[in-house]
Parts: sequence; C-alpha cells; structure tokens
Amino acid sequence: MARTWRPTPFFLGSGLLHAAGLAGLVAAPQQWRWIVGALLADHCAIAGLSLWPQSRWLGENLVRLPAAAARRGEVALTFDDGPDPAVTPRVLDRLAERGARASFFLVGQRAAACPELAAEIVRRGHRVENHTWSHPHSFALYLPGALGREVGRAQETLERATGCAPTLFRAPAGFRNPALDPVLAKAGLTLASWTRRGYDTVDRRPERVAARLLGGVAAGDVLLLHDGPTVARTTGGSPVVLEVLPRVLDVLAARGLTAVPLAAGAE
Repeated sequence: MARTWRPTPFFLGSGLLHAAGLAGLVAAPQQWRWIVGALLADHCAIAGLSLWPQSRWLGENLVRLPAAAARRGEVALTFDDGPDPAVTPRVLDRLAERGARASFFLVGQRAAACPELAAEIVRRGHRVENHTWSHPHSFALYLPGALGREVGRAQETLERATGCAPTLFRAPAGFRNPALDPVLAKAGLTLASWTRRGYDTVDRRPERVAARLLGGVAAGDVLLLHDGPTVARTTGGSPVVLEVLPRVLDVLAARGLTAVPLAAGAE
C-alpha cells in the first residue's frame, strides 16, 4: 500500500532555490555567475546528503528503534546482500541457537535464485526487506524510472517468495538521491539505515568487526552485518559474519540487550 509522500523542508527549499534561480536568469542575466554559483552549491549539498546514509534531509529514514523498544532493551539486528546458500542458513542457525531475531535485506536477484531460502528466513521468525533487485553500485545516480524498476521488481519477487510484502528498503551502501523517497512512498516502503556497522565486507578480522558493532552499543541501536556473497572471509576461509555473530549476541545478552528485527515505525 502506498504511503503519502511529503517533501522535506530541504527538498522544498532546494526546489524553490532552483525556481528562483531560473527566474533570476531571465530577469537579471548579468548576475548569472551568482545564480549559477548558488545552484552549484545546492547540488553539492544534495550530493553530500546522498552519501550520508543516516541523513533525513532527503526523506524518511529509520535509524534507530523507537523509544519504547529502547526502554525494553532491544537492539535491531540487520543483514544485507543475501540470501546466500553458503552463508544464510548458517546465520539462521546461529540466531536460532540464541533465540535472536533479525531483519534480512535481500537482493531480489539472489532471492529469485533460491526462493525457498528467502521463505525459510520468514518461517524462522525473521523479517525480509527490500535491498533492490540487482544491488547496482551506481544506484544513487539512477533516475526515477530506473529506481522504480529496481525497487518494484525486488518487491514483487520477495513478496512472491515469502508471502509477505517488505515494508522497509535499504539502498546499496546506504547511498541514494532525492528521487528515491517518492519512489519508496509509491511502493509503500520506508528507507532504513543503521546506527552501527561492522564493515564485515572488507575486514577479515572478526574481533575488529565485533568491536565496531559493540563499542558503545546501546538500546535502540540498529546493527548492520552481511550474509551475502560480499561478506569477507577470515584467513581460514570462514565467512567473517559467522564468527562475529556469536560474539555480538553473547555481549548483547551480557548487557541485558535483546536482538530484534527492525520494523517500520522506528525512529
């Protein structure tokens, strides 16, 4: 179900600035240097905000769990880039061993290749969310039509595989542009980012990945790991996430924190 799209104050201000700039070029073309300079500065600001995953200036963005969840001592555990037949089932087993639940942001192409694994994630009590159809590295440069195809095709595939329509979307690497939020609103999705990430796609040292996630971790935080083919391998060849996850869950339990899925409506 589509949600109502509401442009942010920055989005509105940027639109007004462009309209004023065009009017200024018509009324006072001799001032073109100042006008073009102002518009270029605005575009630089947009580019910077597009590369800031936690930014809310371009649209809705879930960064933390709501206050009520934080009071209950909950922490959201999320995984990106799956499903991967070599990694995801083992991640699910480690979660089951400790009674933890999580959200899996799946790539549509990978879910289409193993729909039974996507369905198994839901069967085990976890949530499946949208992480684009093909995980393009240039996603933040896409125009609205291309954004809609990436989001829509993944949405259809994941709902067909699991029987549940995703309600959240995470952009590849967290990068997006101002055209994304209207596309997500039409699809009934809300952007979700994270509070802490382990960089487990580039760091082969489990202790360092765990330290990034756990250093100063607090109730309400959203943690990001990966269960796809992009996850780094230890020097012994094991996916880093499989060694990091038990450490993270043990420390959370010791601190009285519970791992839960990220749900729409978080802060």
